[in-house]
Amino acid sequence: MYFQQFYLACLAHASYMLGSAGVAAVVDPQRDVEIYLEEAQKHDLKIAHIIETHMHADFVSGHQELAGRTGAKIYLGAQAGARFPHVPVRDGDELRLGRTVLRILETPGHSIDSISVLVTDLDRSPQPWAVLTGDTLFIGEVGRPDLSPGRTPEELASMLFDSLHEKLLKLPDTVEVYPAHGAGSLCGRNISPERHSTIGKERALNYALRPMGREDFIKLVTADLPERPEYFYRDKEINRGGAPTLAEVAHVVPLPPAQVLRRQAEGAVVLDTRPAIKFGAGHVPGSLHIGLQGQFASWAGTLIGIGPSLVLVAEDAKSAEESMVRLARVGIEKVEGYLDGGVLAWQQDGHPLAEVPQISALQLYEQLCDQPDLVQVIDVRRPMEWETAHLERAVLKPLHQLRDCHPDLDGSKPIAAHCKSGYRSSIATSILKAAGFQQVMNVVGGLDAWQAHGLPIVKDACKAATHPG
Repeated sequence: MYFQQFYLACLAHASYMLGSAGVAAVVDPQRDVEIYLEEAQKHDLKIAHIIETHMHADFVSGHQELAGRTGAKIYLGAQAGARFPHVPVRDGDELRLGRTVLRILETPGHSIDSISVLVTDLDRSPQPWAVLTGDTLFIGEVGRPDLSPGRTPEELASMLFDSLHEKLLKLPDTVEVYPAHGAGSLCGRNISPERHSTIGKERALNYALRPMGREDFIKLVTADLPERPEYFYRDKEINRGGAPTLAEVAHVVPLPPAQVLRRQAEGAVVLDTRPAIKFGAGHVPGSLHIGLQGQFASWAGTLIGIGPSLVLVAEDAKSAEESMVRLARVGIEKVEGYLDGGVLAWQQDGHPLAEVPQISALQLYEQLCDQPDLVQVIDVRRPMEWETAHLERAVLKPLHQLRDCHPDLDGSKPIAAHCKSGYRSSIATSILKAAGFQQVMNVVGGLDAWQAHGLPIVKDACKAATHPG
């Protein structure tokens, strides 16, 4: 039996290919499907089946393109409501790939149509060895129950309780668990960075699987849910109808500086995808910075959404092309092109550059010691991270809310933005600069660097000890 996990770090998304006797199935494919076609060819497999564990909200799936290029059938939970040809599946339905059996478990809760796929390799054992849990069960976490319109979080959480206790936790402890997402995904609050686990480990270590009654479980998993990005609804609808091929929407077009300037004046978002250090050294005034090296697509979806037109600033044409593909993965398709020649061409064309000073954790500490009331420190991490540890003089301004929560900042004083590593805080500085704040600094290395130097932090011991995860 062939089995492979494909992990897309920028979306914290895991997809899978299983194969036997020359036949393969792909589970939860990403939008750019060439990776599966190449892998199938390498192992002499024909992709005949495509399984979606649910209608995904956080990314655009490649099921439609992959089916069109291979002739494979698409299998969905019977409650999915898809508007394209597919095979609706229910509890107990099976697919056979040679000596491999894929058995469907209906596991609603994260969404009404959620399924899990129980995998048995008959050459290994007549008992199942793995389960692909989609967004029902993560490593160290369970799926959030608030992404299905028409159902309350409490209703979905009750379904999730049954799916976990009546389906997944009745599997042997040795069964391996392979979810659709890892750490950083907004489909769960605090998912582990581990890529797989076992039913036994999750039973013992997953906070949501501790012995408790239904009502306690519902209260636990519906408390402190993160906000739902607007693009989640749009992506789910794109997936329900079937997305166009990637070739139809991702085109690399170089644009001269004058055209970029004009389009920015007309309302297009200039998105700078270079590393933070290069953005800080010089960038197009008013541009939004989201570095390509991090969770680029998720933050673009959250902060920009699917509607606006974009012009990219990238390190080169190859990086621009990669940016467009990653944006398309979350449904952002209105990319007009990229700044031809980058910021050097912009400057040579006579246009000014804006800057953001990059300061170290030690430099910030020294400034706070010398002039404690001068520098405003904002922490742009999520509340859960803040509760675990934060700087005493910092103010919490979560990045996804920053546009709405900066009016109380003093524009006459310097602002130092920090996060965990410096990635999100650089995004924050671009938001603040575009809002008119001139004295903005990015703390390189963020809280990680601060703690590495042994500098003082505030810990909420109670929260850190009891919070999920």
